[in-house]
Amino acid sequence: MKRTISILIANPLSLLGVVLVATVVLSALFADFIAPFPEHRGAVVDFANFNKAPEWPYIMGTDLVGRDIFSRILYAFRISLILGVVVLAIAVPIGVTVGLVAGYFGGWTEYILMRITDIFLSIPPLVLAMSIMGVLEPTLANGMLAVTVMWWPWYTRLVYNITRSEREEGYVLAAEVIGASPLHVIFREILPNCVPAVVTKMTLDLGFVILIASSLSFLGLGVQPPTPDLGSMVADGAKYLPDSWWLTVFPGLAILVAVFGFNLIGDALRDILGADQ
Repeated sequence: MKRTISILIANPLSLLGVVLVATVVLSALFADFIAPFPEHRGAVVDFANFNKAPEWPYIMGTDLVGRDIFSRILYAFRISLILGVVVLAIAVPIGVTVGLVAGYFGGWTEYILMRITDIFLSIPPLVLAMSIMGVLEPTLANGMLAVTVMWWPWYTRLVYNITRSEREEGYVLAAEVIGASPLHVIFREILPNCVPAVVTKMTLDLGFVILIASSLSFLGLGVQPPTPDLGSMVADGAKYLPDSWWLTVFPGLAILVAVFGFNLIGDALRDILGADQ
């Protein structure tokens, strides 16, 4: 713990990442209490206050139907974090398991699993997600599915490389000599050595998942109105630049804060976990 605190204090960017991520997470968790107009997350119309520039009580202005942008950004953070957590909760176990099996057993098992992985990796992630969302109904659940399908191969490749380098180490050979089963060797001996790299990548990927999900929404293939989503808010406001700049600038800054914060936290975790090895 002391080493962790000292690393964070020594790197101001790490502290900035903690502050940014804490701001995003707390905003999402307590949006119901922080948002000045919580009802504006839904299908609300207030033409008396439509398209207002930032002023009190609309500190980030209002959209074209009078909804408070600040309130909608808080709820959009919630949607983005839910999507990111669910995607990684599904993609990471799949990718890690496939990588462990392919790296440990080798042979035809390795060849088949890694060629399937390479097929997915050869397709640009956003193109693959767009293809899936173009077939399915654009809902939050389908958006999670689309992003999950494109995300697991990256963990497979990462864990596969680590497993290949670890399977000839003395502790693995010793476990095999005393009769440990392949499952024991894979999940009790090799997997713990993959955890630091996987945890660091998960933290970095939370920001990238939010960015990809926002890109899908920007193209009209993600979360659908009236549910607040950062990508769709940017897309709706882009038509009215530069006059109604607040419609796009504040949701865009929200995406920047989330992605930048998780990247800084990922860098800090890499330093901390590397120092603990």
